[in-house]
This record gives sequence, C-alpha cells and structure tokens, in this order.
Amino acid sequence: MNSQNVSTGSPNVGGAIYTAPAGTTIPTDAVMPLAEAFVELGYASEEGITNTVETESTAVKAWGGDEVLNEITSRSEGFSFKLIETSLATLKEVYGADNVTEDESGFAVLHNARAIAERIHIYEIIMGAGQVKRIVVPRVKTKELGDIVYNGTDPVGYELTLAALPDAEGNTAYEYFAQMALGDENDAEE
Repeated sequence: MNSQNVSTGSPNVGGAIYTAPAGTTIPTDAVMPLAEAFVELGYASEEGITNTVETESTAVKAWGGDEVLNEITSRSEGFSFKLIETSLATLKEVYGADNVTEDESGFAVLHNARAIAERIHIYEIIMGAGQVKRIVVPRVKTKELGDIVYNGTDPVGYELTLAALPDAEGNTAYEYFAQMALGDENDAEE
C-alpha cells in the first residue's frame, strides 16, 4: 500500500478537454505535444469528466446450478461532462462544426438533426504525487446533449454524453501517465 498513489483528478489548467477532427495525429504518451488541429474547449463544470464502461455477460450454469463460465457479450465506453464556457469552439463541439458560423457581428448556430462528425478527444488530468494523466479517445461521437438551462444563478452549460468507439486495434481509449517535470505542478496550479 502507498497513500501517495491516492489522488484526485484535477484539470490541467490551461487546457483539460481537447477536440480534433478524425484523422488528426494522436499522441502516444502523456507529454507529447498535441497536433495543431486540437482545440481546447474551455471550462467544464466542477463535476469534471465521467468515464462510464458498461458490460453485459452471459453466465453458463452446470447441472445443479453452479456457474461454471461467464463470458462478456458486449462492452461500451463513454465519457460525459458539461462545458460551461460559451465560445466558438464549444458551440462547434456541441452542435457540429457545419452548424456554427462566425462573422463580425458574432456567432450563428443552426439546430437540426444532422449527424455531428466523428472526432478525437483528449483529456488532460493532474493526478497526485506530481503525476499527469492523458486520456486519448481516438473515435468519439455525440450520443446525447443534455438540457440547456438559462436562469439567473447557474452558468449556461452544455452537457455532452459521448460514445467512445473502437479504433482499428479494438481500443476505445488509451491512458498515459508521466511524472511532471519540476516546476510544472506550480504552473498547473496558477
């Protein structure tokens, strides 16, 4: 046992949730610089990111009732979070890049049933004991957009539930860990 391996998952200040079009080169470790196509999506609510894995299995029982085999028959993975910054990048992520335009007067957003393009997501997390964690989701599709509430007390939020789809190797996500260089932790907390 090592209590230093117990941590919270704080956002990497300066960028925690990134998106890029499908086909963008993805990092293969926790410190590799991101390709220029990655766009940071701004603030997320204090609930952070939720990673959900759902499995179904089939049990095989022997005569007499003993369970002798249990096989996973399906697996799905997803991520959810609420973006609370209304920006061009956020609106394109929520409604699809083809549905959002910008001109000198501001933004225009189309609400429709067009499918939002598949994309790549990266989540950058500061762990305890000076460790960083990078989750790379090579194929992500919007599964659900939560209610958008306008009131006088809560920030306007865009709650996304995303399906992580298998890549060519059958993986839905990759996790990479690294020790932060001396001084990086202070930069992350500023």
